[in-house]
Amino acid sequence: MFRLFLAITVQFCSVAALGTALAQVQDPPVDEPTSVDASTKVSSVAVNDVTDDRAIEKRLRAVFQASGWFDDLDVESRNGVITIAGIADNDRHRDWAGDIARRTEDVVAVINQLDVREEFSWKSSGQVINASLDSLRKETLSRSPLLLAAVIVLLLTAAASKLCQAIEQRILESRGIRSSLKDLIYQLSSIGIWIIGLLVATIIAFPGMTPTRALTTLGLGTVAIGFAFKDIFENFFAGILILWRYPFDRGDYITCEETTGKVEQITVRNTMIRKLDGELAVIPNGHLFKNKVDVLTSQPQRRVRIICGVAYGEDVDQAREVIREAVQSCDTVRGIRTVEVFANEFANSSINFEVAWWTGAKPIDIRRSRDQVVAAIKRSLDEANIEIPFPYRTLTFKDDRIAASLVGMSGLSTPDSGAST
Repeated sequence: MFRLFLAITVQFCSVAALGTALAQVQDPPVDEPTSVDASTKVSSVAVNDVTDDRAIEKRLRAVFQASGWFDDLDVESRNGVITIAGIADNDRHRDWAGDIARRTEDVVAVINQLDVREEFSWKSSGQVINASLDSLRKETLSRSPLLLAAVIVLLLTAAASKLCQAIEQRILESRGIRSSLKDLIYQLSSIGIWIIGLLVATIIAFPGMTPTRALTTLGLGTVAIGFAFKDIFENFFAGILILWRYPFDRGDYITCEETTGKVEQITVRNTMIRKLDGELAVIPNGHLFKNKVDVLTSQPQRRVRIICGVAYGEDVDQAREVIREAVQSCDTVRGIRTVEVFANEFANSSINFEVAWWTGAKPIDIRRSRDQVVAAIKRSLDEANIEIPFPYRTLTFKDDRIAASLVGMSGLSTPDSGAST
C-alpha cells in the first residue's frame, strides 16, 4: 500500500509541475523583453544633432571590451543602426550586449550577430550554477510556508486514512462479509482519501494549480502513464477483481502452476502465499487472474485415492472387506462420506484395488490421513494372512544348457523339462 501511495505522490507532483508549465505557456507575462536579435522600435528618429557613428562605435567597443566577455569583437554603426559581431562566452552576455547597444544615445536599431562560445568555461558555468542555486534558494524561501502547509495536509490525510479504517473495521467486523471484501473496502477508501489529500496538498504547494487544470494535465499524460505503468495498473485492477468476487480468500490453500501454499494476504497489487516449506511467495495479481488456480480448501473435505494390490491367489471379496474396515478404523477419515474400495485392474503381479476416502482439505491433513490409512491397510492384511505381492518375473530359455547352468549356480536340482523357468 505504501508503494502505491508513493507512486501516486510522484504522479501528482509531476502533474503539478506540468500544469504549472502549461499555465505559464498559456498565460505569458506581457512585460517580458523580446529577443534582442530583432531590431527594436523607437518612438522617433532624430534628424538634427545626431551623434557621430564613429563615436557610438568607439563607446560601445570600449564598454564591451571592459566587460571581458567577448572575443573577436566588431562594432559597426551606420546611420544609428548598430551591428555587433564576434563571440560571447554565454547566451546571457550576448543578450546583455544587445540590450546595452539599444539603450545607447541616438541608436535606432540593433543587429546582434554575436555567436556563443561552444567550448567549456569554468567561469561561465560557475556563474550559471550560482545563479540557478540562488534562484532555487529564493524560490524555496518564498514557497516554504506553502510547502509546510502541504506537509501538514499530508499528515492530516494519513491520520484521516487510519481513522476511517478504524471506523470501517468497527462497522464491518460485526457483519458477515468475506475478509477479502473487507480488505477491498479498506484499501479503496484509503486510496480515495489519499488521492483527495494529495490533490489538496498539490493545490496548496502550487498556487497556480487548480483541480480542473490538474485533471486536464492528468488527461494529457494518461496515455504515457498507461504505457509506462502497464503492469502496475494490470495488477491493480486484477487485485480489485480478486478481492471483489474471486473464489479464494485469506487462509485458503491454493495451487497456481508450481506454487502451492496458504494465502496470507491479498493487496491491490499482489498476493502473499506461504508455501508448504515455509517460503513466502509474492505473486502479482495479474498472474493469478490470467492462469489456472486450484483452490484446495474451497470445501472442508477432500477425497484421497491410493492403489492397493493383493496376490492373485487371495479371495477378492475378503480382501475388499478387510481394506474397507481398515480405512474406516482411521480417525482421520471423515465419516460423513463413505469409504469406497473397488477392484480396479489385473496388474502384472496383483489385483489392484482403488481405495478412496474423505479427509480434511489442508495439505497436512491429506498427508497425515494417507500415512495412517496405508499403515492400517498393511496391518489388517497381514493379520488376515492376505499377501501383498511384490512383482514376479518368469524367465523361459530355449536352450536347456543355459537353464541347467543357472539352476546349478542357484544350488537347486536340474528340472526335468526341456525348458528352464
